[in-house]
Amino acid sequence: MNLSLEEVKNLRNQSETSAFLLLGITQNPHLKHVLFYIFLFMYIVTLIGNVGIYLVIQFSSSLHTPMYNFLSHLSFIDLCYASSIVPNTMYNLRKQKGYISSLGCAMQLFMFSSFGSTECLLFGVMAYDRYVAICHPLHYGTIMTVQACTLFVAASYFAAVVQAAIQTGCTFSLSFCGTHIINHFICDALPLIRLSCSSTFINKLLISICATLIGGGSLVIILISYISIVATVVKIPSSKGKKRAFSTCASHLLCVTLFYGTVLFNYLYPSSGILTRHEIVASVLYTMVIPMLNPIIYSLRNREVRQNMQQFFSQQLIVNLWFINF
Repeated sequence: MNLSLEEVKNLRNQSETSAFLLLGITQNPHLKHVLFYIFLFMYIVTLIGNVGIYLVIQFSSSLHTPMYNFLSHLSFIDLCYASSIVPNTMYNLRKQKGYISSLGCAMQLFMFSSFGSTECLLFGVMAYDRYVAICHPLHYGTIMTVQACTLFVAASYFAAVVQAAIQTGCTFSLSFCGTHIINHFICDALPLIRLSCSSTFINKLLISICATLIGGGSLVIILISYISIVATVVKIPSSKGKKRAFSTCASHLLCVTLFYGTVLFNYLYPSSGILTRHEIVASVLYTMVIPMLNPIIYSLRNREVRQNMQQFFSQQLIVNLWFINF
């Protein structure tokens, strides 16, 4: 990822144009070519998987329950989350230099942050939904009403957008000096803050507070919910009942573990300011791999989703064949 002296001088001369250079994942032309097709395949799978689950839930009346309503929003968020990162990353892999305008960088940071934060909060809401279903099954219908579910989802989107606006505003209120080289393949807050020649203490503090409230708050809800779920499930006398209760949480728990594991590993791991291999891998995982895996995990682990998907696509095939014959 090292630039030549001439390239650095050219970037310094262009620093007043309010453009940034994303160093990307690699500078190896052959590896760029390979990664382009890998990311293209992953993005296609992400599109098909998330759009498929969203449509199946919307058009299957048997799936119009709070749990599947939250899952449809998760699919929508994963689709938008990946779309804010992957197309631009693939575009830069086909270019010799990955320049991005200041406005484009700010928009990517806002989209990436808002959808990522919404996913964190939605995971917390889904954990609470499982807690009510397992620990208070008789009151589930009165607690998880349509109005309550709508409020939970709307609050998640609203809080995430506010957090993303604060993070983007704090980052781009700084003065950037030097070469405007972002040592990453995305416009993330921390690599951008490292470029600033202003005092960044207040900015870092506000961003840390927002991240703690969103990510930490959701994680606390998830942990408390699952502690309560485990405490309830171990009291179930039959092993079949225990297995059934845990199976309803397995997909959600696996997705949460993958998402929080990679995010926490990336942001809590000490960094010297240089994008290391572990940061690249973790960033690729939570921006590209996890949005692709979430629909696969939910469809493979959930028999009801699989059955409705088969029914939905078989019906669509019959309709298409009818139109062709007609």
